[in-house]
Amino acid sequence: MSAPPRIFVAEPLAPGRIVVLPAQATRHVQVLRLQPGSSVTLFNGDDGADWPSEIVSIGRSRVEVRLGAPVAIERELACHVTLAVGVPANDRMDALVEKAGELGAAAIQPLVSARSVVRLAGERAGARRRHWQAIAAAASEQCGRARVAEVLPIATLAAWLAALGGGELVRRFVLSIDASARDAADALGTESDPRGGRIVVLSGPEGGLDPGEEGAAVECGFVRVNLGPRILRADTAPLAWLAWFAVRGRADLRAPPAS
Repeated sequence: MSAPPRIFVAEPLAPGRIVVLPAQATRHVQVLRLQPGSSVTLFNGDDGADWPSEIVSIGRSRVEVRLGAPVAIERELACHVTLAVGVPANDRMDALVEKAGELGAAAIQPLVSARSVVRLAGERAGARRRHWQAIAAAASEQCGRARVAEVLPIATLAAWLAALGGGELVRRFVLSIDASARDAADALGTESDPRGGRIVVLSGPEGGLDPGEEGAAVECGFVRVNLGPRILRADTAPLAWLAWFAVRGRADLRAPPAS
């Protein structure tokens, strides 16, 4: 028997409450030909829980679901990871947000930098952010996370660096092809499981960050790291780092304690 479909709802949840599903989820239930009495799982991305639920009524444009008791879910990375990325062209950002959500990113910061092809502002920027946030929610529905990666407002690289401040982000890395860049594993050292800590990884758009921008990041405490001898696309590099970090963290957690 397949698992019940998981549905994201952006509202507080409580046992026994009747929830009206949003329009997209309603269409999904209808496509699956679910019936009253069918099981679904709801989550809101905030409370860290799945909510086993039962469909109580289905109309042409309305589906009502009764919530059961919450079940705590822990599928997050050991620390809070923010990917700060120069927005790549075409639809590559859509795929980047989706995969980053699946791999466990806590937040995604879209950036505009000197070499950016995509330059969004005003209502267009707000619309794209809402679109990417919906993709992040769908990624969590698919992969089983009870949290949803937060897509932050689009910012210029300079403004974002200026707003970072000094202390909250514990470790800062910028993906680079500079000769001085350190191997990612060496740069992370033995702290691959900084429980409760924060890591931010900065990656440029097509063509990368220009030397002045990369230098400004280093002045803000970022450590240059590389991902090997190949030049990765703007949408590949941050995902490669995130996948490596997620797998490395799980391996470290399984390793026996040093004698």
